[in-house]
Amino acid sequence: MRYLRVLLYRGIGLFRHAKAHRELEAELESHIRMDVEDKMRAGMSEPEARRHAMVRLGGMEQTRQAYRERGTVPLIENLLSDLRFAARQLYRNPGFAATAVFTLALGICASVAIFAFMDATLLRPLPYPDPTRLVSLFESTPSGPRFHLSYLDYLDWKRLNTVFSGLEAYDDTKFLLHTPGGMEPVDSATVSAGFFRTLGVAPVMGRDFRDGEDTANAPWTVLLSYSAWQQRFGGRRDVLGQTITLGTRNATIVGVLPQQFHFAPVGPAEFWTALHRSPKEDRGEHGLSAIARLKDGISLESASADMETLAGQLAKQYPDADGGRGATVLPLAEVIIGNLRPILLTLLAGAALLLLIACINIASLLLVRTEVRSREVAVRSALGASRFRLAEQFVTEALLLVVLGSSAGVGAALIAIRLLRELIPPTMMSGMPFLKDLGLNGHTVGFACAISLAAALLFSIVPIVRVPMVRISGMGTSGPSASGRTVASTLWRRLGANLVVVELATAMVLLVSAGLLAKSLYRLLNTEIGIQPEHLIAMRVLAPSSAYPKDEQIAALGRRILEQVQQQPWVLSSSISHALPIGPGGGNTTFKIIGEPTIGAPHEVNQRQVSPGYFTTLKARLLRGRFFTTRDDASKLPVTIINRTMARMFFPGEDPIGKHIRFDASEPPIEIVGIVNDVKEGPLDQTTRPALYTPFDQGPDNHFYVMVRTSQSEASAVPMLQALIHEIDHNLFFSEGESMAERIQQSPSAYLHRSSASLVSGFALLALLLGAVGLYGVLSYSVSQRTREIGVRMALGAQRGSVYRMILREAGWLTAAGILAGMVCAAGCAMLMRSLLFGVTAVDLPTMIAVAVLLSICAFFASYLPARRAASVNPMEALRAE
Repeated sequence: MRYLRVLLYRGIGLFRHAKAHRELEAELESHIRMDVEDKMRAGMSEPEARRHAMVRLGGMEQTRQAYRERGTVPLIENLLSDLRFAARQLYRNPGFAATAVFTLALGICASVAIFAFMDATLLRPLPYPDPTRLVSLFESTPSGPRFHLSYLDYLDWKRLNTVFSGLEAYDDTKFLLHTPGGMEPVDSATVSAGFFRTLGVAPVMGRDFRDGEDTANAPWTVLLSYSAWQQRFGGRRDVLGQTITLGTRNATIVGVLPQQFHFAPVGPAEFWTALHRSPKEDRGEHGLSAIARLKDGISLESASADMETLAGQLAKQYPDADGGRGATVLPLAEVIIGNLRPILLTLLAGAALLLLIACINIASLLLVRTEVRSREVAVRSALGASRFRLAEQFVTEALLLVVLGSSAGVGAALIAIRLLRELIPPTMMSGMPFLKDLGLNGHTVGFACAISLAAALLFSIVPIVRVPMVRISGMGTSGPSASGRTVASTLWRRLGANLVVVELATAMVLLVSAGLLAKSLYRLLNTEIGIQPEHLIAMRVLAPSSAYPKDEQIAALGRRILEQVQQQPWVLSSSISHALPIGPGGGNTTFKIIGEPTIGAPHEVNQRQVSPGYFTTLKARLLRGRFFTTRDDASKLPVTIINRTMARMFFPGEDPIGKHIRFDASEPPIEIVGIVNDVKEGPLDQTTRPALYTPFDQGPDNHFYVMVRTSQSEASAVPMLQALIHEIDHNLFFSEGESMAERIQQSPSAYLHRSSASLVSGFALLALLLGAVGLYGVLSYSVSQRTREIGVRMALGAQRGSVYRMILREAGWLTAAGILAGMVCAAGCAMLMRSLLFGVTAVDLPTMIAVAVLLSICAFFASYLPARRAASVNPMEALRAE
């Protein structure tokens, strides 16, 4: 209890400092006055009596200090005093304060903003229980490791595997929702009955799918996403049991999914229905994706081996459909994140390097400032300040500087996060729902605190290390002595110059990385895609199956649309395709070449259904044979056109024209009638895959794209195409339309490459600026320390040119050391980021040489001003100042 009272008393003393000081001064003065009066009555003179009274008291300042320590908490009292002193120091040096705070805020802003994206993408777990046990399953073929499953393969995998506690299938789709205002296309997904149980997700209202509800003859049931429940049904609890119409099917609402639930592979699905597939389907129809949950104690490697064995058994049992097929098991998180991991790691590394340069610059400023304050430190030491007490002051100043810089940096990071998120195209954001709640959280704040503490530690160490070098002999009235200046100059050459070399090397790494990414982006956007995208627009059209239930009706609709479109004066050519170039890929099919042995795996290629005029509209080049014509309809034998890659891979040294292939054993043979130059059907950064094209009229789909090459600008042609399609049939649903050039620019691969190149380039330019400023600061301080030496040289006859050469030679050595070290580090960094490069080698000498030249030019201009100042020194004034 006594200790609590003492602690409370001392705590209160922190808030009555002024009153306590006045009371202490009055008490001391009264005590001294009474002592003086006693001694004067004993015969002493007043001055002698006062001197004896002061000696007896033991010193006024020591007494005041002892009183303060008894009446307050000394540690907090010292901290508050140091904070006030540090604030005054920053206020009296606004240039230093503004530069240091701005530089630190810049580095922290970049680091925190990029870390927020990395945390949301890589560090924060998926919103499912025990997400590390969830995996994605694919079928592998000789063409690659990730292909869809057939429904029958999914059933066999689910029944025969021994490593998963649950294995479920899913697919994304679009339905036409019947609403009071008419039909509306909605994003949806179809899943097997145990899909949500495997994920570990339970509806917040209602129930999950029951076993058997995903069979062909089961009644249709549907789960609502939380957003669909709120926006379409007003969040009403009586929504359960209601019937909605999706396409031609009536479905009963049985549950509502949690608000935070998302499943990135299918995007923002509003309605989740059961699969309703039949075991009588053809095993060769591969169109499903699958997830699974590992059993306890089963590793990913064990599961992969087990599934590979199972796939091998099915390949032997069903050689026509599964021959040569294997299984691929990957963590679900890896599939969802995709190629974001290397990009985010590269950006975080770039931001960290920028923060490093910022901290080095501030450390350099603090080192110079410590030299300027050497007289102050020496005086405080002479008055009895211990080395620990001086260190306390420097730590407090560093903490105040970091608090100001971090606060500004975190505030700027919030703005940067918002801006970067808004720059993500909506089509990409729909596939990255984990970025929806991007912002500050515990991880991000912890990261900001960690780098701030590291910066505070660095900024504290720099002056603390310098304190033991201060000597009282340097306390002349004119400032530090020559010996003190020599020590400072030596310290600067050993530490300051080395810091600048690190800055320049870091800037070199960032500049080379930015150059490689920019070159990669240029190569990506100028890669051969096989088409001419200028003045080419596309619009997705959805024909309701209720109005167009038969293939003949869909084919007739496509012909009517093309006839009407082709009559427009602003249309040069038009066509229909069920998929667009420069897309995510997919749409694969397997085939056999007639006449080849049936043993072995069927070949797998991209398949596209296109109308006559498709290749003419794209301006794709015909290599052999012919294009499709209007005579290639369902009444004629099926035909196909293949691309050059398919001809090279499957018909080496042969003429494919006239040969026949077969998709499935039940289908008639298909004749190859033409070979076209490769069209980039998949992402820009992937190699061109083999593809075949079949006539739209021989296999129409009610989802298709109308493609138009226009004589006008794309922006003006899109609304005219919309109006025309609406005029043809107002029951058709169509998208807003897009230009092919815009599609290329906004494709995921182009966006990711462009974003990484832009951000790293921004980091690199800031690093170049900070590196140049650091070099300028080193040389400027060196010139100020060597003013007397330069004056003596010039007094003895040295020419201005020789002074220029002396300073520039020093700058040259520093620059050369930084560039050479940077080249080595840049080569290693480029090897780590080679997965991000397209058409560029990791060690690209032209890029490195160009960056070295740029850095050398900037270094020259940064060192020219200090060299000019040195050459302008007046010898007499320099010597007189000494």
